Amino acid sequence: MHRAATRQRKQSILRRLITPAIAIAALGYFGFHAMSGELGMVGRALIESQVSELEAELAQVSAERRELVSRVSLLRPESLDPDMLDERARLHLNLVHGDELVVLRPGHQYGVN
Repeated sequence: MHRAATRQRKQSILRRLITPAIAIAALGYFGFHAMSGELGMVGRALIESQVSELEAELAQVSAERRELVSRVSLLRPESLDPDMLDERARLHLNLVHGDELVVLRPGHQYGVN
């Protein structure tokens, strides 16, 4: 009978460290991007601040729109407001009545829209 000789090799230190080093590198990569990536923790704070700014702008624009809609409704033929018509005509035609007092403010452009 022939006895099989098994030869055991002692694993080198480098071979033992390859798997943990790869795992640590992968965890570091994903951890870095989870914190500072575009959609990470830092990115989320930026997105939330943009959302709050845009919501404030939306509220302002919505209020302006409501005001414009109400003013336009006053100019419709079925609900024409004579004061609104007079105001718009004077603004665009740059006209005043003879008995009115006009106060010009410096820095304003009059009759230009």
